[in-house]
Amino acid sequence: MGGLEPSIDKLLEETSRSFYLTLNKLPSGVRKQMGLLYLLARIADTIADSNSGTTEELLETLESYNDRAQGLSDSMPDMSNLAKYQKNPAEARLLSRAEEPIQLLFELPERDREIIRTCLGIIVGGQSLDLQRFGAGKVDVITPLRNYDELDDYAYRVAGSVGEFWTSMSLEHQFKVNSETEKKLFEKGVRFGKALQLINILRDIPEDLRLGRCYIPLDQLESHGLVPEDLEEPGNMEKFRELFDQLLDRAEEHLDSAIEYIEMLPYSQFRLRGACMLPVLIGQRTISLLRDDNVLDGENRVKISRDEIKELTKKTVLSISSKKRCSRLLNSERR
Repeated sequence: MGGLEPSIDKLLEETSRSFYLTLNKLPSGVRKQMGLLYLLARIADTIADSNSGTTEELLETLESYNDRAQGLSDSMPDMSNLAKYQKNPAEARLLSRAEEPIQLLFELPERDREIIRTCLGIIVGGQSLDLQRFGAGKVDVITPLRNYDELDDYAYRVAGSVGEFWTSMSLEHQFKVNSETEKKLFEKGVRFGKALQLINILRDIPEDLRLGRCYIPLDQLESHGLVPEDLEEPGNMEKFRELFDQLLDRAEEHLDSAIEYIEMLPYSQFRLRGACMLPVLIGQRTISLLRDDNVLDGENRVKISRDEIKELTKKTVLSISSKKRCSRLLNSERR
């Protein structure tokens, strides 16, 4: 099974340049399914993050969209109004054309549909929980997560589940392993996804605060003499640094599991290994920059440059034919 239709492929490229780089590295046997899940999840994410509509309206739209994707409904919710108010033209087009990826989903083999729908359902559950917890759009009050368990649960729902999906689809189409190895792959795949989500959360603190969302757990803030509102002031970075570094350490521990995941892939899986390596290398570099940055200063958001991504991509391509070179590259950024 090859890639997506050209028009859908273009939509994918427009909505995520970074994931599109990874997608192009994937083996043809799983490229279509993984690209399709990304688009379906991105539609749900765009609904949940919309600035128009009340919390109740967005929750209803999200539920109706998921019912359509799960094959429980014959009709797609009307998202024309949501599309009209999207600031990103690519996301507006995505909402306007939401039925197209769903039609492609219906055309997949039954097992592939089942794997995609399971993951999408978990992701939508996380987004719905987020809407219920924080409300829609920009709000005046900052609501924090209560503890690390809530943060870990959220990271699993919206990203760790993708690690499970990635593993399921790879085992379905690319290679087989014994039951013990399979169990380890799923465990490390979940941590792989959590790592990337936690890095995004730690990088985007000011942006989330402007929306009234604080993903830094309240009990951990209080143990460091902080409240969520303190994170709106860049001058509080020194006081926040210890907790911030602890959370970066947790993200790094998850990334270590991601490296172990990659090292467990069969030697023959060059393209799959390369597709997994690039986000890990970008994640490692992002953590390195965050450790030296004042993340509370929203005017200076940490971002990996295109030149750096090109360089990391080149290094990945040169290393994937050798497990030793892959391990050397992945471990070169470890502290």
